[in-house]
Amino acid sequence: MADHRGSGASGAPIVVATDGSTESCRAVEWAAADAARHGCPLHVLASVAFQGAYGPVPYVTAAAVDQMADDGERVVDEAIRIADAVICSDAVRISREVSFDPIIPSLIARSRSARMLVVGSRGRGAFQRALLGSVSSAVVHHAHCPVAIVRTTSGNDPVAADKAVLVGTDGSANSAPAVVIAFDEAALRGVAVIALRCWSDSSGGDVPTDAWEQARDKEFTLLAESLAAHRERHPDVPVHSIVVRDRPARALLTHSVDAQLVVVGSHGRGGFVGMLLGSTSRAVVQSVECPIIVARQLVADQEGQ
Repeated sequence: MADHRGSGASGAPIVVATDGSTESCRAVEWAAADAARHGCPLHVLASVAFQGAYGPVPYVTAAAVDQMADDGERVVDEAIRIADAVICSDAVRISREVSFDPIIPSLIARSRSARMLVVGSRGRGAFQRALLGSVSSAVVHHAHCPVAIVRTTSGNDPVAADKAVLVGTDGSANSAPAVVIAFDEAALRGVAVIALRCWSDSSGGDVPTDAWEQARDKEFTLLAESLAAHRERHPDVPVHSIVVRDRPARALLTHSVDAQLVVVGSHGRGGFVGMLLGSTSRAVVQSVECPIIVARQLVADQEGQ
C-alpha cells in the first residue's frame, strides 16, 4: 500500500475501487472530492485477480501475472490522475494498491477500518476483473462502513453542486446513521438537507381529509423531533422537511431529481438485527441516478468528530 503524495489528511480513509471503466472513473472523482471535503486520506484499490467475482483460475502463467500487474498499475495511474485533477492540492494523502486478491472480500475486509467505500454501479465486465455490478451489490450488502455508489454522474458539476442532500428517515435507530451522514455532507458542501419521511407504505385508498391532516401533522412533529439534535449540531444547514403518504422508495426516487446526493439507511423501521439490506434501500440503490450512500455504522474517528 504505497503513498502517492500528500501528508495533511489523517484518520480513516475513503477507499475507492477502480477497474478503469467509465463508472469507476466517476466513482474516483466523487471519492476524491469527498476526501478533500472531509480532509481524510484516499485509498485507490484495483484488483487484477484472474477470476470472476469470486472464483480464481487454478493456473496462471508468469507472463500473464506480469501483464495483469502492468494493467493494474495503468488503471491505478489513471485513477490517481483523475483524483489529482479533482483535489488540486497536496492536502489529501492518496495511497494506491494493485491487489491479486479478489476485489469483493478485499473491499469488505477494508470496510472494517474505512470511513467509506466508494464503487461504481458497474464495471467494464472484463474476465480479468470483477464486475463492479457484482462488486457494488456485494459491498452494499456486506460492508461494515457506509458505501457510496456512483452511477451516471459524480455530481461534481456546478449545477449538481447547488442541489440539496436528500435523506430518507423513519425516525428509527436504523435510519439514524443516514441522518448523521446527510447533515455532515450537506454542511461540507454548503447546501440544504431534504429530510423525507413517509408515513405509509402505500399511496392507495381513500383517506378522509381530516384524518390525513392529523396524520400529516403527527408525522411532521415526529420528523422535527428526530432532526432537532442534528439541526442544533449544524445550525447553518437549511432543512426542508417533507412528509408524504407514499412508498418510501418511490418518494425518494421522485425527490432525488432535486438532490446531488441521496442517503439512506441499510434498513428501516421494519428491519431486524442482522438484516443485510432493506427493500427500500435496495430499490433506491437500483433506481436513483445521482450518487447514493447506504449508511451503516460509523468508524470510531468519524463518530468522534
